[in-house]
Amino acid sequence: MGSRLLNIAALALVTAVAPAIASAQDAVVHAGHVLAVPGEGYLTKQTITVKDGRIVSVVPGYKSGPKGVPVIDLKNAYVVPGLIDSHVHITGENGPNERLKTFTDSSVDTAFDGAAFAKVTLEAGFTTVQDVGGINEAVFGLRDAIARGAVPGPRMRAAGQAISVTGGHGDVNGYSSPVMQLFTGTNICNGADDCRRAVRQQVKDGADVIKITATGGVLSNTSAGLEQQFSNDELSAIVEAAHAMGRQVTAHAHGKGGVDAALRAGIDSIEHGTYLDDETIALFKEHNATLVPTVLAGVTVSGWTNEPWLPEASRKKAAIIGPLMLDMLRRAHEGGVNVAFGTDTGVSHHGDNAKEFALMVEAGFTPEQAIKAATVTASRHIEMDSDIGTLETGKYGDLVATNGDPLKDISELESVDFVMKGGIVYKSGK
Repeated sequence: MGSRLLNIAALALVTAVAPAIASAQDAVVHAGHVLAVPGEGYLTKQTITVKDGRIVSVVPGYKSGPKGVPVIDLKNAYVVPGLIDSHVHITGENGPNERLKTFTDSSVDTAFDGAAFAKVTLEAGFTTVQDVGGINEAVFGLRDAIARGAVPGPRMRAAGQAISVTGGHGDVNGYSSPVMQLFTGTNICNGADDCRRAVRQQVKDGADVIKITATGGVLSNTSAGLEQQFSNDELSAIVEAAHAMGRQVTAHAHGKGGVDAALRAGIDSIEHGTYLDDETIALFKEHNATLVPTVLAGVTVSGWTNEPWLPEASRKKAAIIGPLMLDMLRRAHEGGVNVAFGTDTGVSHHGDNAKEFALMVEAGFTPEQAIKAATVTASRHIEMDSDIGTLETGKYGDLVATNGDPLKDISELESVDFVMKGGIVYKSGK
């Protein structure tokens, strides 16, 4: 009961201090170059009409709109659908004080942090995100506050707490035993039946998608390795329980054994996938699973190997994992794996999400393929493709514009000049 009261208090406070957010608006956009469906090239000199937050038409030529509806001049800009990051942790950001904040911050504090990071993310051009790990109350509360217009931010699909085994990557590690017992949540499970229970609890608490930690991870303060941590029976039980309740399952997974086991169990997607090989690539394709590569996270942690605030166990793993991830993505792309854009932002800084694009291009994607991964493919991955991912009639008026051509220089997306979400302009000009 006490934690629920904290959640209610957090939402009340955020709503009270947030500036008034406008409801969905009507607009006419004159766009010089429009990547309406990434993968199909530019349309030129188009008029995009938005009514009640959704696109009602995209037509050639610069047309005038209904009387009183504002016209937004993007004739000299390059317009793409609102960007989607399939892997963020919106309520936190790694740094010297992050481990201490576990004990000093309430869910109210965490919700406020998330509100600030959500605004930065939206202004960076990411109009939708999937959050795959955070305190249930703060993450779900922020998701719902954004959805009802109480605070500005990207629309969210959220997993809440990741399901893990005792001592696994998603558990509390590296503190005294009494402290760890106190902070162990209902997301920790052991045995197939207990893991079914954990899935059902997350759904009850509000999870849109189930996140599990199928292998060890870099930032958990334990020397438990990077390989499989759930048993095969536990993995199968999780997938069965989640699918029965209408939820997809995504798995944090680095080691090949853990990635392969998760795919064989019917997991819907893999986050990271660092040690994949040809056999793994075949399993991705056999099971129609999606890879969310998060190369930016690998680059980020590679720069932390001498940071005194990072526990020694994590520094050692960061030195191993970071340098492997770019080549992993290159092999996955060459092998024809379905790749959805995702960054693990929260490891890297919020607002820097678009730096993943240049890494994707370095791994062999064309700029348009990389943008497609962050729009068309990501929208399907997070089960929202009927509403977002392209600029077509009936979809949300989510669009981003740059002054330079991102198909010639993908880094243009690292500093977007215009952001509209649901017909509301959140950024205009530098």
